Amino acid sequence: MANRRLAGRADLYPLLLKPPTPCARVESPKDQRTGGRMIFAKRHTCEMWGLKTAAHNRDVRFRLPDPVLESPEQHRAEDSWLSDPDPNKATLMQIPNIRPFVRALLPVKLEGGHEFRFGVWIAIHPDDLQLACRVWNAPEYGDLKLTGYLANKIQPWGLFAVPVELAVLNRDHTPYCVGSPNEELNEVLTKEWPHDILASLP
Repeated sequence: MANRRLAGRADLYPLLLKPPTPCARVESPKDQRTGGRMIFAKRHTCEMWGLKTAAHNRDVRFRLPDPVLESPEQHRAEDSWLSDPDPNKATLMQIPNIRPFVRALLPVKLEGGHEFRFGVWIAIHPDDLQLACRVWNAPEYGDLKLTGYLANKIQPWGLFAVPVELAVLNRDHTPYCVGSPNEELNEVLTKEWPHDILASLP
């Protein structure tokens, strides 16, 4: 199935006539692709910034997409569907009158070979949610590619609602943000950043 690139900001969160059919396989508690915290301690203290290395090689996960967080009932709205009842563990969700979302990892490279990852939500087309449901626990998951829009505001860059391309880089992880036609987001993904940027991160 061809990926569907959303037309623009005005089309980011259109009204949906009905939620997609839930995918029972994704609801399984055996789903391990949480995209959650992964901490690797290579050295006790960073030689460049003096912080513990766990502050570098870790994930910061957004609990909900910003449009859902700002909605009156959030993920508890009637007819909402999450792949796990706990939004911290969910990897897919559909919120009526907002949009489907998929979790992804947004990596930020740091000097010295470290990496900081945001666990973000990406707004996707309803058909792409169905595709993700079909392959999430299947061998075809490794070939999954999606396009969507960043649904959490990323500081210190202030990026939000910009287009992003997703691909599976590790079958045990949620998809990764791998590119963007947005110049600023693409720079975030490809540039190696100084360690003092950690002072602005959560």
